[in-house]
Amino acid sequence: MASTGFFDRFGVPRLGIPRFGSLSLSSLGDRVALRPPVSPHPLVGIGAVLLGAFIVTLGGRVTTFGLNDLRGAIHAGVDEGAWITTANTVGQMLMCAPTVWLGNVLGPRRVLLAATFVLMLSSLLLPAATTLQGVLIMQFISGVAMGTFLPLTISFVVRNLPPRYLIYGIAAYAMNLELSTNISASLEGFYLDHWSWKWIFWQNAVLAVLMWVAVYIGIPRRPVDRDAARGVERFGMIYFSLAFSLFYAALDQGNRLDWLNDGLICGLLLAGGLMLLAFILQEMICKTPWLDLRIFVRSNLGLLVIMLFFLRFSILSTSYIIPQYLTTVQGYRALQVGDVLLLIALPQLLLAPLIGTALRIVDPRTTIALGFTLIGYACFSVSSSLTVEWGSDDFMPSQITQALGQSLALTSIVAYNLRLLRPQDALTFGTIIQSARLFGGEAGTSFIQTYVRVREQVHSHLLGLHVTGESGVTFERLAQYEALVRGYSAGTVDAAKRALLLLAHAVQAQSYVLAYIDGFVVIGFGTIICLGIVLFLRHAPAPR
Repeated sequence: MASTGFFDRFGVPRLGIPRFGSLSLSSLGDRVALRPPVSPHPLVGIGAVLLGAFIVTLGGRVTTFGLNDLRGAIHAGVDEGAWITTANTVGQMLMCAPTVWLGNVLGPRRVLLAATFVLMLSSLLLPAATTLQGVLIMQFISGVAMGTFLPLTISFVVRNLPPRYLIYGIAAYAMNLELSTNISASLEGFYLDHWSWKWIFWQNAVLAVLMWVAVYIGIPRRPVDRDAARGVERFGMIYFSLAFSLFYAALDQGNRLDWLNDGLICGLLLAGGLMLLAFILQEMICKTPWLDLRIFVRSNLGLLVIMLFFLRFSILSTSYIIPQYLTTVQGYRALQVGDVLLLIALPQLLLAPLIGTALRIVDPRTTIALGFTLIGYACFSVSSSLTVEWGSDDFMPSQITQALGQSLALTSIVAYNLRLLRPQDALTFGTIIQSARLFGGEAGTSFIQTYVRVREQVHSHLLGLHVTGESGVTFERLAQYEALVRGYSAGTVDAAKRALLLLAHAVQAQSYVLAYIDGFVVIGFGTIICLGIVLFLRHAPAPR
């Protein structure tokens, strides 16, 4: 005889209180994958994908370039202002997991419409903030809104685009990430020179309006899934979000605070580690885990995440090392650096449809390998010839080659995985891609910043060992410098001081060049690792 509970015994009706842990990401995906609505305006939907990727990448990059002007406007110091970019990207990382749940419950269209509206308001209000606290709050809110864009737009590409548009949606997404990374410096320099630093944020408000319209027209409406709202396994989602948000904050501030020598970084890493451990344990003991880890086995996603990490790492050679070289060694301003990166970005506008067409007939593993080969060639070619005499034009051939390689590799990585992906795993895939993009990019940035800083110190010390008072070469160089500045000096003593400063600057510039060469070499070896990973990728069926 079946046992009866208290409510059954006295005839009290049950209220249907939801159980934690009753639905996973894949089971949620099964609900919406049965009959996914096809977009009535697929090209407008692709426009929403483009704008989403553009806003997310451009927002973080432009804020990084314009940080000095923003700090000055709110009278914040270097250490205080360093948290401005962190607040935005931590907000994005925090939303990676909840976005999947919200997208399944409310539908991507409703979530994106609300998020773009929130981004528009926060971007309009942020320049009016007069305190650091106000800026940090607005930046975090903007990051939370941006954090919904990529997972949901990727899921739209997978589930709602007609098959003939699918590969072009992926190519547009990949191309746009590359384009917005390289175009941001030029925009920031233009705003500072011609308009105002406030446009660094107001541009997001303008783009948010355009994206709202594109989402409203191009992404189909879907009924609210109330069962999904009641049955999601929340604890795994919370642990995942907190773990990687804490790790991200530690990585973003680690180079500035000297890593494990600072208590805050140790605390962030420890807290993140505990949250990650709690997440793993929760997924192991829960009957219906929030994240279906079997997707890593079914679709080679683990290997592809590693390649995506190294791809984001390789992008740093364009987005970090080259601007740093032009700024520290050649004395370029932001707008001049932006002009260089803009010339690299423009060819990518033509690559998206070409790569999309090629992937319809070529095995993605071939184009992945070709992409990383081009990236590695570009990095090693620069590392073998970079000198203090290099200007912006000298970078053009190698960086156009790298731009082609990056576009090929990123588009092919996403396209390859989608060939093995089930429709119900689309939101899971979007979350993993967004997390890998943010976390991998930040880990790469933190590593390369620390690596270049340490290598510059090493090279400066080693070069300094040869610049001594007993060296005839040193005296000869000082005499040359003194002859150059004698006409601009108050006397012999002043000319000697100026000559010493010029020699010190030359040593510093050379040490920076050697450090940047080391950075290119490390990135080049990263591409070799990716070429090795390609050998382990299994064949993916061609799209129908």
